[in-house]
Amino acid sequence: MDARELAFAGAAAQARLLADGELTAPQLLEVYLERIARLDPQLRCYRVVLTDSARDEAYAAQDRLDAGERLPLLGVPIAIKDDVDVAGEVTACGSGGHRPAVTSDAEAVRRLRAAGAIIIGKTNVPELMIFPFTESLTFGATRNPWNPNRTPGGSSGGSAAAVAAGLAPLALGSDGGGSIRIPASWCGLFGVKPQRDRVSLEPHDQAWYGLSVNGPIARSVLDAAVFLDATSTVPGPEGEFVAAATSNPGKLRIALSTKIPSIPVRVGREELTAVHQAGALLRDLGHEVITADPDYPRASLFANFLPRYLRGISDDADAQAHPERLESRTRGMARMGSFFSDRSMDTVRSAEERVSARIQAIFDDVDVVITPGTAAGPSRIGAYRRRGAVSTLLAVSQQVPYFPVWNLTGQPAAVVPWDLDGDRLPMSVQLVGRPYGEATLLSLGAQIERARPWGQRRPPVS
Repeated sequence: MDARELAFAGAAAQARLLADGELTAPQLLEVYLERIARLDPQLRCYRVVLTDSARDEAYAAQDRLDAGERLPLLGVPIAIKDDVDVAGEVTACGSGGHRPAVTSDAEAVRRLRAAGAIIIGKTNVPELMIFPFTESLTFGATRNPWNPNRTPGGSSGGSAAAVAAGLAPLALGSDGGGSIRIPASWCGLFGVKPQRDRVSLEPHDQAWYGLSVNGPIARSVLDAAVFLDATSTVPGPEGEFVAAATSNPGKLRIALSTKIPSIPVRVGREELTAVHQAGALLRDLGHEVITADPDYPRASLFANFLPRYLRGISDDADAQAHPERLESRTRGMARMGSFFSDRSMDTVRSAEERVSARIQAIFDDVDVVITPGTAAGPSRIGAYRRRGAVSTLLAVSQQVPYFPVWNLTGQPAAVVPWDLDGDRLPMSVQLVGRPYGEATLLSLGAQIERARPWGQRRPPVS
């Protein structure tokens, strides 16, 4: 296998090659370091590449492999989104106002290390992870490897661009309103927003008042399953997600829904067609497919999601060592969030169960709901540069209407790469499962992956 094919082989396959002695951990790491040095000056996926420490970790991993030790990610490099703590590094969150370097890993990073992973670097984000494009005045613009004039999405844009371009086999992202699923959609990857609290947010528990979760951005369903098995904090059978990703889901009852959960927006014809194509495929695979919509209470959705999102931004701004260094648009978003008091946030959270129950009622009758991924393709780099806070928020919300509702309910949702649009940019469909239903999504996602393989696709910048 040549270096390029190895870079795109995926984490699970690489772990097997390492365990079988067909590859060494230092060799694998150097493949990625060479590619990063060559391609990342154009893409800007990484804020920092941890070259020296990653090399030390690779040699240590190889010693363990040589001694016969076997772990699911032993010797495999993983990229970490820069809102997650890595010991000895700053957690910049896309801002020049960040605090000093942290002294310990976040719990999710500790679990990845315990599974044998090598931390290769920290990936770029928009300032305070606010928007679905990865651009900041401090760290510049991250570009989509499918078209460098377009954004990879956000806020896990650096993570997704790195995996798509073969600059990492697997990456940790976070999702407070679509921030894993958006860049995974626009970069042609499998991305999972797990069940709330499935993957620890420690030391930033309850980020954005329960909206945010950590999860994987991966080249394959199996790679995502390996990540979830390594990081899950919810008791369950050992290896349950890898088992799901390698098992047939059986006959499921699946609802196709293109209804917009929030304000009416225009959804692209190709994005709508993808849902109907998915329905036809799933019928052919033996599933019962119907057309049905969740009961979205639009007014309650706004009243529950928006305060948590804005107040979360305000809290993050206040936590900066130098909040005066934040961009003016970020300060505008934080000011809006500051109007929501602690008491009002308690009221909002207390209403969550009622709102969620109404939306989740459809799962009394179906196993999975399928929606479009994004409503349109990725914006051009710099498209929102001159907009203020409210103008930007209104504009970007029209691109990604199908994602935030599932952060409010807390249940798992994943995006499956579907096709390339007329601009030769990736599209996806979204799979939404019952609470704690990641295994069903992984099993169904893997079945779709076998029927419509996407792993062989390579972006132009790769």
